[in-house]
Amino acid sequence: MGAVAALSLTAQAQAMPDGWYMSLEGGGNWVQDWDFDSVTGLGTSAGSVTFDNGWAVLASVGYGRGNWAAEFEAGFRRNDSDEVTVDNVIDFYDDARLNETTFMANIKYNYPLAQKLTLSVGAGLGADFAELRVRDGATVTEDEDWNFAYQGIVSLGYAVGQRSELFASYRYFRTTAADFDLTPSLNAVFDGEEFQKHTATVGFRYYLNGGSEPEPMQAPPPPPPAEAGSPSEFIIFFGHNKADLTPAAMDVIREAASAAKDNGIANVKLIGHADRSGSDKYNQALSLRRANAVKGALVREGVSESTIAVDGRGESEPLVPTADGVREPQNRRVNISF
Repeated sequence: MGAVAALSLTAQAQAMPDGWYMSLEGGGNWVQDWDFDSVTGLGTSAGSVTFDNGWAVLASVGYGRGNWAAEFEAGFRRNDSDEVTVDNVIDFYDDARLNETTFMANIKYNYPLAQKLTLSVGAGLGADFAELRVRDGATVTEDEDWNFAYQGIVSLGYAVGQRSELFASYRYFRTTAADFDLTPSLNAVFDGEEFQKHTATVGFRYYLNGGSEPEPMQAPPPPPPAEAGSPSEFIIFFGHNKADLTPAAMDVIREAASAAKDNGIANVKLIGHADRSGSDKYNQALSLRRANAVKGALVREGVSESTIAVDGRGESEPLVPTADGVREPQNRRVNISF
């Protein structure tokens, strides 16, 4: 958490693109001890199953817009038993196996922490198809049960490309009470409590509609001032969540620097701006980084640092008014005025 906090203060966030995506993940699955009542013709006995560590595979298809995403998730989990206890008799049955197929609808909120790093939190509702197989010597009996299921999700993603992301996830998964009829061979019905599971996975996500956003066209600078000291303005545009200067931006900066030096400009004002796709606090800092990037380039082009004033306005003064969360290339800019 400390590393994440440090990154969030030192790097710029890069949100993944809007649109449809697919993901595949796999990892470990842990089932908490499952208590049940074994109901037979002789009466009811208390029992429990302790499960070994198992494995899980999950696949998702979703749609994201802004910070929110909705997805459909299908998964499969398998855990073998460590021991089966009935009436305090350990290994009353030789072993058991639990297979679970899940179908979940999830809602997630994605929060950019740092450059290429995104924290996601979410929750899901759906169905769990559980198959319990119990072996007693050479006799194997199994039954299945559908149950309502819900889960909480936390994941950390790292963008490895414009359309792709690696991530690690944790799920707390829970179902309603499960019952299994094992009378065909074991002459018992397992009337059990809910299943509680913990699933940790790593995965890969691919965005179908992503890709790099075209760099905005640089607005041409106005004609050189007719006389020294007359006002002049230049505009530098930036990519989404970026503060680096493109070759086109450097061309405009060189023209601004030349105009400032040729006319003996004593006051150069730089005002940075951001679009509304992030939080107010983050966009304020991003607009200031953009203005300082332009300042550094002007100084390298020969403009005296003492003549340059820098300010950041965040998303408060858009060139093109938009709703909150909308990416607008014309609002990601730095204004240079003399």
